[in-house]
Amino acid sequence: MFDFFHRERSDLRTVDPARVPPGQVVTQKWPVLHYGGVPKVDLKTWDFRLFGLVEQPIRLSWAEFQRLPRMTIRCDIHCVTRWSRLDNTFEGVAVKDVLELASVKANAKFVMIHAEKGFTTNLPLDDLLQPNVLLADTHDGQPLTPEHGWPLRLVVPHLYFWKSAKWVRGFEVLANDRPGFWEQYGYHMRGDPWKEERYS
Repeated sequence: MFDFFHRERSDLRTVDPARVPPGQVVTQKWPVLHYGGVPKVDLKTWDFRLFGLVEQPIRLSWAEFQRLPRMTIRCDIHCVTRWSRLDNTFEGVAVKDVLELASVKANAKFVMIHAEKGFTTNLPLDDLLQPNVLLADTHDGQPLTPEHGWPLRLVVPHLYFWKSAKWVRGFEVLANDRPGFWEQYGYHMRGDPWKEERYS
């Protein structure tokens, strides 16, 4: 059951403990964790919406999204279930660039992330505006697999990975925070792994 936590002893010696938040175990594998089944996505009808407290709501097709400027980040990811995977490379579109397309209003403070099958997660706007936060479609040089969020997943490296929602379809910009799916079931409203903000 816990075989994905195994690392060779020589590997463990090379991991800088300052990179691993408290309570985490490093794995080389990328465990698949999500609620419910993997959605079937048709890129011909897929779209991404940005709405709520914005001057200009937007709706992008997959082709339009692919034409946006791209960026690559290298980061560590930390799951609330206590595994960490180091040195991941994600490529996609910077979230700050997407938000600029719609001109977020001055009273906006939070964003509700909407994904397939009605899944949601909430984030402070300031967290989404960090320069290494992106909407990714590739991981380690390969397209994301459906199990890991293809065609598009959010990547917020500085928070627990449930905040990096899979199968993202839109951002709803808000003045006030409200809980998303897992947050309604007791998960922390922000999820900082260095503070062990696992549950509320």
